[in-house]
Amino acid sequence: MNKLETLQPQIAIRDEEIFGYQVNIDNFKLAIRKIEKDYADNPAMVEFKARLEQLLQENQTEQLKAIIIRDVIAEQVAELEAS
Repeated sequence: MNKLETLQPQIAIRDEEIFGYQVNIDNFKLAIRKIEKDYADNPAMVEFKARLEQLLQENQTEQLKAIIIRDVIAEQVAELEAS
């Protein structure tokens, strides 16, 4: 197995990882809005909302890291395929 054969499937793996983060991001955003709308007077849900906001930020950061790595892999694949 050479470098190109190793890198090519990694693009799809990263795409799946990015998609997984996006599902979480969307869920966290919707849950935060729901808590703000329907449960703003519930201290436990306000605390949960704070944790969701933290998770949202963490998932956005991790998603960006995965995007960067996916893009770097794609660049390497393109270079190897061109040579």
